Amino acid sequence: MNRPADWEPCSDSSLRRGDPLDGSGSRGLRWLMVELAGPWGYSALLDSPGLLPPELGREIAGRAQEADVRVAAIRRPGRRRQTDAQRWRWALADARPGHESLRWGEVDGPVGYAEIPLDGSAGTPSADPLVAVCAHGKHDQCCAVRGRSAAARIAERYPEATWECSHLGGDRFAATMLVLPHGLFYGRVDQAEDPADIVTRYTEGRVDERYLRGRSSHSAAVQSAQHHARAVEPDDRIDAFAPVRVVERDEHVEVTLEGPHGPIEVWLRETYSEPIFTMCRAHAPGPVRQWELVEVRGGE
Repeated sequence: MNRPADWEPCSDSSLRRGDPLDGSGSRGLRWLMVELAGPWGYSALLDSPGLLPPELGREIAGRAQEADVRVAAIRRPGRRRQTDAQRWRWALADARPGHESLRWGEVDGPVGYAEIPLDGSAGTPSADPLVAVCAHGKHDQCCAVRGRSAAARIAERYPEATWECSHLGGDRFAATMLVLPHGLFYGRVDQAEDPADIVTRYTEGRVDERYLRGRSSHSAAVQSAQHHARAVEPDDRIDAFAPVRVVERDEHVEVTLEGPHGPIEVWLRETYSEPIFTMCRAHAPGPVRQWELVEVRGGE
């Protein structure tokens, strides 16, 4: 690809512009993470023939889509040694508020991934988080550079919980991270003094608002509304500001949240950015949806 002389990586451009993180987490009520310990192509499930035949990848993805389950590949941070035994572990997470759960299992080979029950009836429950940092370099170079570094740093403190994962969306916010089972999306975690502190907060039932993009079980409008509510009523509990009602008006969206002192209404206006390159591989810039704060009602 021919790039102009002033080209810069998408995450560098996003940092320079100060693109807002809030409301940028993608939707996902349940997640299936499958271990593919090796190099991934542009699509980890469809373009990694050395690990997963494309037709099997399509079958796994199709089953997950029918069950309304998001699927991603995971692998341990760092280089895999040739002497390491290949394993085929999987995790199924329920990220719905009030139903959060994480179950682990292992199969004998990749074919077993197409046979995993997606109703939560298989696997061993785990009380520990799954920390997935996007390091999908064939999808975007920023994820390779920033993601792998962040994953390695987090793994120093949480070696069993930490995984590199395939594309999560929001490449311009690299390093991006998903913490399961609560489905917390984070961005720019490599900018934290110690990214592992974000995971520590999670184990304490708290979020780090500085890097939080939103919760995967909530819509973009609710994610953004929670961000603005926390600015008015500081409360970093994961389950704070649960959504009560979302009403779409002609000119704005009204999101009502549970507040510590009563309901909080956050009025947002859907806007679009100037055309930007949202990923390093993009051929042309395009506008991105954002949420403009109109008003916050309630709170102290």
